Amino acid sequence: MRLAFLGTPDAAVPSLRALVAAGHDVEVVVTRPDRRRGRGTERSHSPVHEAADTLGIPVAFDVADLDAARVERGVVVAYGALVPAAVLATIPMLNVHFSLLPRWRGAAPVERAILAGDEETGVSVMSLEARLDTGPVHLMRRVGVDHKTVSQLTAELALLGAAAVVEVLASRELLAHPEPQSGEVTYAAKLLGENLHLVPEMTRDAFLRTVRLERAFTIIGGRRLKVLRAHALEVPIPPAGTVVIVEGDVALATSDAVVVLDEVQPEGTRAMSGAAWWQGARLTAATAQWA
Repeated sequence: MRLAFLGTPDAAVPSLRALVAAGHDVEVVVTRPDRRRGRGTERSHSPVHEAADTLGIPVAFDVADLDAARVERGVVVAYGALVPAAVLATIPMLNVHFSLLPRWRGAAPVERAILAGDEETGVSVMSLEARLDTGPVHLMRRVGVDHKTVSQLTAELALLGAAAVVEVLASRELLAHPEPQSGEVTYAAKLLGENLHLVPEMTRDAFLRTVRLERAFTIIGGRRLKVLRAHALEVPIPPAGTVVIVEGDVALATSDAVVVLDEVQPEGTRAMSGAAWWQGARLTAATAQWA
């Protein structure tokens, strides 16, 4: 089938490669514009742009460029922008969405599934509509969330989605008979800093789920500290907000647990163990507070 592919991040690359491997003729890839690298003038391609170059597929940065493309269908995976209704009126598109629709429509479905403590999530291959993630679903595949980090779960969903969209395109039945979404609708709003801030009022589960997003941080001794890995201890719980040293490990007291900082990253430096950070932080457990 002659296809257009719309995608941007690493999570979209497996679908692009799978479509090509399945024998589809991907005529053009549309991705988000190159981004400036650091503070200089150099710009870097998106992961999908890099993959398209490797595969020898032309790249465009504007959906309007599809007007000149002779394609039968489009495939969208984490493109990063809405596709105009005028384009969808001329090119039917499938969208690989990383959730079990209609749960977690929107920009951050993987992160929201983790934060909510969902036991399972998955991918939905749907017909794309101009409204946000409302189209009927051709195929759904499920996977356990377990204790995976956001990068681990996203990578798993990316492969699952790649296989699912190839399966849909190979089946006249699946392609022709999508089913309307059913169930409670929830929205996965983009994460803000407040969603990533670890605070003493959190429960153990909320703390650890937030850490699994791999961007969590707290403030200790007036300085921002990124928390990359942590685990809970079964010990007596001091007042929330207390810093505790347990057998050489640095731990924080939440509302219902004591959580060890296994790996952290102070501002402006590399990642390190919590114990190594504490040794250089020149703080004392008796006076340090986290907030």
